Amino acid sequence: MGFIRHVVCAMSGGVDSSVAALLLKRRGYSVTGVFMKNWDSLDESGVCNTETDCEDAYKVCQSLDIPFHQVSYIKEYWHEVFSKLLKDYEKGRTPNPDILCNKHIKFNHFHKYAIDTLGADAMATGHYARTSQEDDEVFEQKTTAPQTNLFRDRFEIRNPVRMYQAADLFKDQTFFLSQISQDALRQTMFPLAGLTKDFVKKIAAEAGFHHVLKKKESMGICFIGERNFESFILEYLEPKPGNLVSLEDGAVIGTHKGWFTMTLGQRAKIGGQREPFFVVDKDITTGDVFVAPTTNHPALFRDMMRTDRFHWVTVEPPAELVKTQMMECRFRFIHQMPLIPCTVTLNMNGSVWISLSRPVRALTPGQFAVLYKGDECLGSGKIIQLGPSEFTLKQGRERLLAAAQQQQEQQTPEPAS
Repeated sequence: MGFIRHVVCAMSGGVDSSVAALLLKRRGYSVTGVFMKNWDSLDESGVCNTETDCEDAYKVCQSLDIPFHQVSYIKEYWHEVFSKLLKDYEKGRTPNPDILCNKHIKFNHFHKYAIDTLGADAMATGHYARTSQEDDEVFEQKTTAPQTNLFRDRFEIRNPVRMYQAADLFKDQTFFLSQISQDALRQTMFPLAGLTKDFVKKIAAEAGFHHVLKKKESMGICFIGERNFESFILEYLEPKPGNLVSLEDGAVIGTHKGWFTMTLGQRAKIGGQREPFFVVDKDITTGDVFVAPTTNHPALFRDMMRTDRFHWVTVEPPAELVKTQMMECRFRFIHQMPLIPCTVTLNMNGSVWISLSRPVRALTPGQFAVLYKGDECLGSGKIIQLGPSEFTLKQGRERLLAAAQQQQEQQTPEPAS
């Protein structure tokens, strides 16, 4: 990448990005702090504390004596993240806005702004993640003599940048970064790569960043805030009432305002029932949402799924997968869920089938299947098709058994009288 002097650090007003900027300054880089505004809080009665966050980010930059900028991506966020989110909900899927925001906003628009507009040599964020470049000390401030070969760029073979889990596995955020481009990753620094959250808080306290230390950890989707999800989504999608149908006996036991207000695995609010029911499936053609009793009903467990075209962090699929069309690795579709051994099969169109070593509760279309090999995050693909549930497989086995018994009875000759 060459000699890194100027780094633009994304500032959220939180403790992680504040310490990231501090560490960059201590390492001798020329640092510029930039606050991104991605959602218009004026429309939502100030649910997102955007103004407070911006003020907190500005105070940190003041104390570090570094330039501070604000940039707005409200329009881009609406068109490239939120509108896609709504389309996925209408299709019966449950999308992940955090992964989409990183892909389209932070590591696309913001990355281009940092490099092209502010003239940075690299950008940085407060994410807990690590790249192969930091291992190779690419970001160390060492001058190298320029190559004299005029055509070096045309024929230069560059090893792809790989992304690895952070030292703090509990805080590791590679899950949320699994869709970012190779170009952006090549020009990104993660100063918190080797630190634990507790140590980051200690650095912040020693630096006097008490105003960001007091803040709660940001959880959930910013633009929804503390509000009820159903109320929020019905502000943007027309209600499409339908029935809540018992999977086991087909009885209608309640109603809903739209299948997009519910996700697989969540508890369904149904009055007059002695036991809790949970969402296990949806039929968007009829509007029926299927529910079943108990949180661990077999209809909630599946061990196979297909993604759309898989996004590999290194651009190309692993050589092992290309050669044999099959690879063993590990999987998760929720941040911080335990990694599960799996077998991946590559399809001709770039999508993958993922077969898990054990059934998992509430695999959800629209969520991202993120794959790991060792501590390397390989990338992710959106889940678009699920394999049969344990309940369906059990029903199938019972039908086969009953059919076999019936056939055996028909073939058994009656005893002679």
